[in-house]
Amino acid sequence: MSDTSSLISTLPLPDDTEGAVSSIGGPAPAAASAIGLYARPSADFDAKLADTVALLKAAAGEHPGQVVQATSLGVEDMILTDLIARHRLPIAIGTLETGMLHAETSALIPTIESHYAAEGLKVEVYHPQAEAVIEFVRTHGEKAMYKSIDLRKGCCGIRKIEPLGRMLANRTGWVTGLRREQSNNRGGMLAREQDDKGRAKFNPLIEWTWGDVWHYVQANNVPYNPLHDQFMPSIGCAPCTRAIAVGEDFRAGRWWWEDESAKECGLHVHQPDEPVAEELPPLVSSIESKN
Repeated sequence: MSDTSSLISTLPLPDDTEGAVSSIGGPAPAAASAIGLYARPSADFDAKLADTVALLKAAAGEHPGQVVQATSLGVEDMILTDLIARHRLPIAIGTLETGMLHAETSALIPTIESHYAAEGLKVEVYHPQAEAVIEFVRTHGEKAMYKSIDLRKGCCGIRKIEPLGRMLANRTGWVTGLRREQSNNRGGMLAREQDDKGRAKFNPLIEWTWGDVWHYVQANNVPYNPLHDQFMPSIGCAPCTRAIAVGEDFRAGRWWWEDESAKECGLHVHQPDEPVAEELPPLVSSIESKN
């Protein structure tokens, strides 16, 4: 275990994490199969899948040897990894091991390499600088992320932003699992964008619905984080993730003590002039459609 991992392995979670009480009242639902609840493709799923594969091939072709999938290890990114492996695309796979991930999330790194061993897939793992983590915790405490948005973003900066910078160094393109449906902030994002450094940013699943995601997982036996079966559609660091309740939006379990408009870590931030969708469907719509 790294110095960073050992430092945070005993970090306490916030008082309301245990029991996963939702912000709209009442306990979160018991664990269930995400595939059973949500796998329902949209009418144009086949066209979306074809567009996704085409964009991944374009990313590989336009940025030979210089493009990486920055995977969060969430279910959307697991789909992209599967497509990269399935089509044997020359796109590197990289992830951020923040030192505060759930054990179930970290376990996906060796799972990817074993599941796609025939394709020779390897995962580049980027850790935060141990010294920076130690100094941050020493100065601000183990629960700094709950004290203010600035401190929470400071923690994200050390554990996510800086390591991502190293992942993207000397690369001209990167691939993400962003979908418009995930949040209002992401509602206006495009399949092709540029990041703040001028690198090409590809969002091949941008049009996919939650039902599309789980349909693909079911149809192709894609490995995924079992926490998704515990009503965690968006999974980040353990102290900053909780289960959500029916009717809450996808990212309600991330930094739930903050205002909705602040719920980004800085990895994917909208440019001010980009349009943002006014309203996105809550999780309840996916569940009701199954009944």
